[in-house]
Amino acid sequence: MNVIATPARSVASVSLAASAADPEAFAQELGGSFERYGFAIVSDHGIPADLIRRAEEKAKAFFALPEEVKRRYHIAGGGGARGYTPFGIETAKGATAYDLKEFWHVGRELPEGHPFREVMAPNVWPEEVQSFRDTFLELFAAFDATGLRILEAIARYLNIDTDYFIDTVRDGNSVLRLLHYPPIPGDGPNVRAGAHEDINTITLLLGADEAGLQLLDRDGNWLPVTPKEGELAVNIGDMLQRLTNKVMKSTSHRVVNPPPERRGRSRYSMPFFLHFRPDFLIQTLPNCVSEERPNQFPDPITAHDFLMERLREIKLV
Repeated sequence: MNVIATPARSVASVSLAASAADPEAFAQELGGSFERYGFAIVSDHGIPADLIRRAEEKAKAFFALPEEVKRRYHIAGGGGARGYTPFGIETAKGATAYDLKEFWHVGRELPEGHPFREVMAPNVWPEEVQSFRDTFLELFAAFDATGLRILEAIARYLNIDTDYFIDTVRDGNSVLRLLHYPPIPGDGPNVRAGAHEDINTITLLLGADEAGLQLLDRDGNWLPVTPKEGELAVNIGDMLQRLTNKVMKSTSHRVVNPPPERRGRSRYSMPFFLHFRPDFLIQTLPNCVSEERPNQFPDPITAHDFLMERLREIKLV
């Protein structure tokens, strides 16, 4: 497959602030990019720059801790749902070589007695990094709010009620991932992130001062995805693809290893995996089915069951 050296010019680059002035035009541009590429670049998303800076500092401080300290926060048997997942565990679906990354997961804080606590684990917090908890709960809430605005535009594009997604993601099993790709020691079969599709509804990605993110175009070309500083790369996940009968495209993407002169540098990013609530039944939207597009997913499945299937496939459970 070919790699196109220039940025993916046809992937929409839109301002979320513009959605208020002309919501229909915004939805058409954003939704069209999701249908064609599964990706879009979003600026003016409302997540404060100061909060992003603080979060980046806290993430780097955690990953700089000694290995034995970080591993205290690894929850054996937890499927990587919360806390720390060490280097060399997650493996892309269908791959044999593990990804060259370590990460930390922050989930939704739920009150005592909440019914979803049975399937959504409580957070753990590192004592060694000051204000870690407050910073990432604030960032989680900001991502949550921005994601809902993007889902509203997707609903408009799909010609369904613009409030449709509010209840589907209320108390959803969303995850904020802090990612560290360490320097690359040399050539080998492992890459920073093997080609994969995301499990969830939509993903909002911040950060990545080092290049490497690529999407697989439907023409078979790998296209670089290069948001500017402070912009979000947003992509469709498998849950939304299933709900929309593949109208919204969950696209294979990867993080390739850097050229030799950049191998000594770490790469950091912060994706927010926005999920449906665990008991939401993913059942194909009727207006996404037609004679030309028969229902490819006739068997409904809950978001939680779908998630567990996929976590087993990528060797986290």
